[in-house]
Amino acid sequence: MNKDISKLITICMLVESMVTYINSFFVVGEPHYQMVLSLMFGIFIAVAYKIDLLKLVNIESEIPYVGSILTGIIFSRGSNYLYDLMSKIIQIN
Repeated sequence: MNKDISKLITICMLVESMVTYINSFFVVGEPHYQMVLSLMFGIFIAVAYKIDLLKLVNIESEIPYVGSILTGIIFSRGSNYLYDLMSKIIQIN
C-alpha cells in the first residue's frame, strides 16, 4: 500500500510541475527567467547525478534518461513546493 501511495504522490508531483511549466511557457507566454533557470538546473543536476525518483518507486522507462529528466522537473519546483506537498499529506493523516 505504501508503495502505491508513493507512486501516486510522485506522479501527481510530476503532473503538477509539468502543467505549471506548460501554462507559463505556452499559455501565458512569458516565462520568468528564474523559472527557466530553475528548470535547466533541476534537469542538469538530476541527469548529472543520475537521480531518478520514478525508478525509486518502481516506475521505469525504457528510454534512457527520461526518469532523470522528469525528476529534474520535479526538483526545479524547489523545496517550498515539496514542503507544501508534505504539509498537505501530513494534514490528511
